[in-house]
Amino acid sequence: MSKVDFYILPSPSPSARLDFACKLCEKAWRLGHRVYLHCSDATQRDELDARLWAFKGEAFVPHSHAEEDAAAAVALGIGENAGEHQDLLVNLDLKVPPFAGRFARIAEIVVEDPAIRQATRESFRFYREQGYALQDHRLQRF
Repeated sequence: MSKVDFYILPSPSPSARLDFACKLCEKAWRLGHRVYLHCSDATQRDELDARLWAFKGEAFVPHSHAEEDAAAAVALGIGENAGEHQDLLVNLDLKVPPFAGRFARIAEIVVEDPAIRQATRESFRFYREQGYALQDHRLQRF
């Protein structure tokens, strides 16, 4: 059964989710994990793509759009197909994707935006009802 980590950020800004996703992705990639970043739409995916190039001057996280390279170590995707990824899912959509259960780990990133908090509560209930192992991380700084 997948383990789900909820990272709760002390920020009201939805863009803080993307910044934290970059940091989480870099750490996971450096530890040898394959990462699938599930975006809500093409606009969010393109913004995340740009941030992964520039979020940290000395850091480089090789990545691609899932549609272009499904085998990439770090893939950014939208829709209902995560390719062959099954290691770490960073879910940036407001709902649980249908393929979430095949991942060993799932990361949900929460900010103080009311719509995101409500969607996350619903996701939390879903994961709990399905029997996933849940853990929350309340971050003071990120």
